Amino acid sequence: MGRFIYRRLIHGLIVILGVTVIVFVVTRMVGDPVQVMLPLESTPEQRAAFEKKLGLDRPIPIQFVEFMGNMARLDFGDSLWQKRPAMEIVFEKLPMTILLTAVGIGFACVLAIPLGIIAALRPGGVVDRVTVFGSLLGLSVPQFWLGLLFIVVFAVQFKILPTSGAGTPTHIILPALTMGLPTLARLVMLVRSSMIDELNRQYVKTSFAKGLPFVRVVGLHALRNAGLPIMTLVGWEVIRSLAGYSVVVETVFAWPGIGLTAIQAIEREDLILIQAIVFTAAVCVVVINIAMDFIYKLIDPRLKLT
Repeated sequence: MGRFIYRRLIHGLIVILGVTVIVFVVTRMVGDPVQVMLPLESTPEQRAAFEKKLGLDRPIPIQFVEFMGNMARLDFGDSLWQKRPAMEIVFEKLPMTILLTAVGIGFACVLAIPLGIIAALRPGGVVDRVTVFGSLLGLSVPQFWLGLLFIVVFAVQFKILPTSGAGTPTHIILPALTMGLPTLARLVMLVRSSMIDELNRQYVKTSFAKGLPFVRVVGLHALRNAGLPIMTLVGWEVIRSLAGYSVVVETVFAWPGIGLTAIQAIEREDLILIQAIVFTAAVCVVVINIAMDFIYKLIDPRLKLT
C-alpha cells in the first residue's frame, strides 16, 4: 500500500507539473501579456514598469524557473481584476463550488441507487419503462435550459425560491437540482444495467435458492459487485464539476464559485487569476483520482493496487 501511495503521488505531481508547463506556455503564446492586461491608452513607461513588475522583461527560461518557484509556494501574484492575491480568491471561491458539487451529486446518488435497483428488479415493467424514459429525458435536456426553466417556474412564477446568488440554504436548491438531474439520469441508467447483470449471475440465484434474505442478496452482494462502475461515474462527475463543468450552472444562477470566477477572469483578461484557477482545478482532479483508487479498494479488496 505504501508503494502504491508513493507511485500515485509521483504520478499526480507529474500531471500537475505538466499542467503548469502548459499554462505557462499558453499564457506566453496568447500574444503580449502586457498588451492583454493593460489598457490601450497605457504609456510606454507604464508598459515597461508593468513588464518589470511581472518579470516579463527577463529571458523565458528565467521566467519559467521563477514561475515554477512561485507555484511551489502557491504564489501566482495579485489578481489584476481584484487587486489581491489570486490564490486567496481561489481559496475563497472553491468551497462554494465544492458545496454545490456535493449537494448536487449527493442528491443524484441518493435517488439514483434505489431507482436503478427497483427498475432492475423487473426489466421491461412499468417502473422500469418510466425510469428509463425519465432518464433519457434528463439526458436530453441541456443543462442551461433546465436552469432557466427552474428560474422561470420556481422563482418567477411561484416566487418560492431565489433566482440567483448565495447566502441562505434556499439559494442552493435550484443550482443543485440543475447540476444533479443530468447526473441522476446517468447514474440511474448505469445502476439499472449493472444490477441487471449482477441479478442474472449464478451466485445471486444460488443465494436466493438457499433462502438468504432479499435485502442481503440485492443490497449487499449484488450492489457491492456493481459498485465499481457506479463509483467510477460518481468520481467522474465530481472531477468534471471541479474541473469546469460547474461553469454553466454557476453562471446561470450567479453562484459565487470558482467556475463563475473563471468566466469573470476570462472576461477581464486576468491571466494571473486564470493561472491560479487552472492550477487548482488540476490539483483537485489529481486528488480525487487518488481518492477514487482507495475507494475502489474498499469496495472490492480483491483489486490489486499497482
